[in-house]
Amino acid sequence: MVRVPLTEEERSRGERLGTALRAARGARSMVDVAAEAGISVETLRKIETGRIPTPAFFTVAAIADAVGLPLDVLREACSAGAGAGEFSQAS
Repeated sequence: MVRVPLTEEERSRGERLGTALRAARGARSMVDVAAEAGISVETLRKIETGRIPTPAFFTVAAIADAVGLPLDVLREACSAGAGAGEFSQAS
């Protein structure tokens, strides 16, 4: 099966996703967050750096839960007009 190449917008959205998750992780280590989310550190690293621009929904949900980031806030941070790290977490 041949995978259709991602568009520039899809790649850009993946970078915004990674930036938002990295910002939400704060001072916590990648090892700590990856363990809590049930994924490998390498997977978390690739998502945060945009090397996996379209990760599985349940992977994103697990990371967001591990860093305390509501999915609706994450969705807003990944929208086309959002800037890097431009989100506010709900208390």
